[in-house]
Amino acid sequence: MQFIILGHDGKDAEAKKRRQAARQAHIDLGEKLRLGGNMWYGAALLDDNGNMNGSMILVDFPDRKSLDQWLKDEPYVVAEVWKKIEIYPCNVRDPAQFNRPAEFFESR
Repeated sequence: MQFIILGHDGKDAEAKKRRQAARQAHIDLGEKLRLGGNMWYGAALLDDNGNMNGSMILVDFPDRKSLDQWLKDEPYVVAEVWKKIEIYPCNVRDPAQFNRPAEFFESR
């Protein structure tokens, strides 16, 4: 079952510090999820100045319970980087259609 996760960072003065402190652990866990087939796509959300202020992740888990278990360990949740989390069940019709070689993206 696929889900779109939108994690919105806090807006307090320490928000950027929390994100930076947890970022490598977040990336490392994301890579583990990607290699295991659970994370299909991810992106940092940006404010008008190009600063990261949230995350979008498209994941695939057997069920909502498995997704919730991952969220308990997600570094941006543990470190309270994400202050608001939106979860949308979704259905990617044909995920293979979005796979393109690296050259496609390098030429853009």
